[in-house]
Parts: sequence; structure tokens; C-alpha cells
Amino acid sequence: MNLRAPFASVLTCIALLSGCATPGQQSLEALVASPDRSAADRQNDIRRKPVQMLAFIAPQPGMVALDLSAGGGYTTELLARAIGPTGRVYGQNPPRDSANPPPRPAVPEGVVAPSTTVPATRALSVTAPVRQTVADRAAKPGLSHIIPVTRRFEDPVPPEVKPGTLDLATLMFNYHDLSYLGVDRAAMNKAVFAALKPGGTYVLADHSGRPGTGISESGTLHRIEEAFLRREIEAAGFRLAASGNFLRNPADPRDRNVPEPPQPKDEFVLKFVKP
Repeated sequence: MNLRAPFASVLTCIALLSGCATPGQQSLEALVASPDRSAADRQNDIRRKPVQMLAFIAPQPGMVALDLSAGGGYTTELLARAIGPTGRVYGQNPPRDSANPPPRPAVPEGVVAPSTTVPATRALSVTAPVRQTVADRAAKPGLSHIIPVTRRFEDPVPPEVKPGTLDLATLMFNYHDLSYLGVDRAAMNKAVFAALKPGGTYVLADHSGRPGTGISESGTLHRIEEAFLRREIEAAGFRLAASGNFLRNPADPRDRNVPEPPQPKDEFVLKFVKP
């Protein structure tokens, strides 16, 4: 009986959940260090910990992935680099609605007042304005397998992705925004569930809110209660597979958008699987 294999699997799982080194970390570090990545993305790396995030998401060559609420495509591009040209990564954003812009928080997310000091480790830095679009990233050499998608959140999957064929879906730090944007989140999660193949994964990260606050502080503190998000995803049929702790900060009081004293936000990362 080989006792080493199960023991190694346990160690790998622990590494993934803690953000420690994993067998593929060296290649992920090389991917993140690619010289053709933009300066804005490298600045964003300070907060986002892309090596640990990619290790947790575990994209594989040839996968078909959907990055919901892709914004400027930061995560979309990282996924595309990991999946490679034999796969596809759809970067979804909703149609623009100039008549109904989202409310702005009192302090822009991620910004620290000039008079404050932030620890060097995982510093809260002023995020550079998004200068790239998903289409810009798709035009880069070697990234033509990025496919920009403009679709409503309630129907985010492009028609060429047949039901039960998607390998991976991600939604990074924007699930809370869906509340004040008036999105039918249940319909969105149901659409993602239908698109994923059995065993496919849905990975979400967000800014942690206090127990009992649900999604009520999404437009002010840009936070969501972890248990609330989990309940909504599981209601669509998903099963929680893993939790990532590499963006956690237990010292964050979670009572404002930018923590006081200045420090990183407490953030959770959850991986769900379609049974």
C-alpha cells in the first residue's frame, strides 16, 4: 500500500488553502513575471497576489473559461496565459448603461489618504486607472484566445459555449457590486451552473463584510458577508470545494471601505464545484 500518495495530496491541499508554495508555483511565477505584462497590472499584483490566486483557481492548458465582470481584463489575461492558446477565455462585461451609473463610494476602492502609512507587505496602493480593455489584451501577441463578450449578467455565457462544456468561471471582487447594479444574481448563477461541465469550478473573491450585513453594504463599504455569498452560490446547485486564505486580514475591522488604521482589506476566495 502506497501511503506517500495520499500524504502528498494532503500537503498539496494545505498549500493551496494557505497560499504557500505548490508544485506549479515556479511556472506561475514565471507567467506573472512575463515582461510583456503592463505596468498597471504589475501594480495591481501587489494587492491581488496573482501567483497564489492562480494556484488556487488551477487553470489548465486547453480549458474553456469565463471571467465574469472582467473590467479591464486583469484576471482574464492571467487566465489566458495559464490556459494557453489551445483553450479559450471569455472576458464578460455588461452593456454600458449611461442612464443608470453605479453609485460611487465615499472613498474610491483601494485608495489610501496621502497622510496615511501602509505596511509594505501587501500594501493598499492607489490602483492605476484602467487603460486596457479586454479587446486590447486580445490583440497582444499570443493572447488571441481571449474573447471579449458584452452580455447582461443574467445571461453572461456566449451562445457558442454549449451547456455543460465550460471548465471554469471566475468573478473577482465584484459580486457585491451586482446588488446596487440591480442584477438578478440567482439568474446569473443559474446560467453559470448550466454552462459548466460536471466537475467544473466557479471561483469568486470579494471584500469581506461583517456577520449579519449580507450584501447591504455593497454600495457604501464595497463589502459582502462571506456566508451570504456562499448561500447564494450554493442555492444555484454548487458545492463549496475549497476556501483560500491568502488574502485574509483578521485585523481589518470591516466597518468601512478603507480600513482604519490603514491596512489591507480582509478578502475571501471561494471555489465551488458543479457536482
